[in-house]
Amino acid sequence: MFNILSYLLFLAISSYITVDVGRRCYNAGKYYLEYLILDADLCLTINRILLGCYYLINLGYIAASLANWEKVNSVEQMVTVTSMRIGYIILMLCFLHFMNMFALYFLRKNLTIK
Repeated sequence: MFNILSYLLFLAISSYITVDVGRRCYNAGKYYLEYLILDADLCLTINRILLGCYYLINLGYIAASLANWEKVNSVEQMVTVTSMRIGYIILMLCFLHFMNMFALYFLRKNLTIK
């Protein structure tokens, strides 16, 4: 029973965080892409592809992480395991965000120098 509750908590919280961060990055990222690439239609297409890939990677990781879930026997263990799993998701989102920011920084730097 504790496993089912922890699955539901994990899926609800991590899915909400993933979708909300994706929406925020999509809205804020279009300005970076428009600054980098002057074609508005191309920027919109690239931004949609990035959002789709972001959702596939993160929601796939969330679904796959349920396979390696240890047995939960108490409420205390349920909170601990669920919070650790959510923390991994948040760290992965931060890593992907910084990788995208570095990629945009280097692209912008290379394009503005030429």
